[in-house]
Amino acid sequence: MGQGELIDRDIFAAFSAAEETHWWFAARRSILRRIVDAVAAPKSGRPRVLDIGCGVASTLSAFHPDYECLGYDLSPDAIGFARKHHPQFELHVGASSDAAKSVPGVDVVLLNDVIEHVPDDRAMLAEVVDAMRPGATLVITVPADMRLWSPHDERMGHYRRYDEAMLARAVEGMPLKRVIVSHFMSRLYPVVRAVRVLSRLRGRAAGVSGIDLSYPPRPANALLRGIFAGEGDRLLAVLRGDSRPYPFGVSLLGVYRRS
Repeated sequence: MGQGELIDRDIFAAFSAAEETHWWFAARRSILRRIVDAVAAPKSGRPRVLDIGCGVASTLSAFHPDYECLGYDLSPDAIGFARKHHPQFELHVGASSDAAKSVPGVDVVLLNDVIEHVPDDRAMLAEVVDAMRPGATLVITVPADMRLWSPHDERMGHYRRYDEAMLARAVEGMPLKRVIVSHFMSRLYPVVRAVRVLSRLRGRAAGVSGIDLSYPPRPANALLRGIFAGEGDRLLAVLRGDSRPYPFGVSLLGVYRRS
């Protein structure tokens, strides 16, 4: 993340402290790894995954050691935290334009919670997609549903939250074949919406560093992780054609193959 205005060091410090065990980070990693394993084109040797706007490299950690891991982020603070915890990854300070130079050599490109940080999401996507090789996989996640807009989004530097039509417009006309588009983090949507309504009323986020990141007791953390991570089963069923996408959720997932 952090390809528009830089997210400040306090937020990245909170993410770095939470990435290994916090239910949201852990469950999201599990879901993304399962999706990528199911759709990424096979290759001799280890596939190479590039995370653009990698933040503290929490998502990349889901792919090590089975994938070669490469990450870029605009924030030196983010890359500093990432290098400390993940010295085995190839990590660089740089914007999407810098990362695009590495795109032709990778099998999977991740843009996870990134394009909402820039005024012109189509320009960023076009820059990346144009550099992708045919057959490579693009995985996009974005925050969903403007009804959830709150001080958390303002603190994170978001320009928007997405619906399916907005994501479709962002990639319209690009040489991409849609593999799956679905909301996710859907089972906990009512809880998150209640928290966001309360945050708007209070004028501040519910967690640390001005964002909605808090640390529940260990049993609750495990329960929330299981609830969220369990959505991966349905998303894989959607890929197989055995189920329908989630119609709503806190986040939106789009997976595409470069044609």
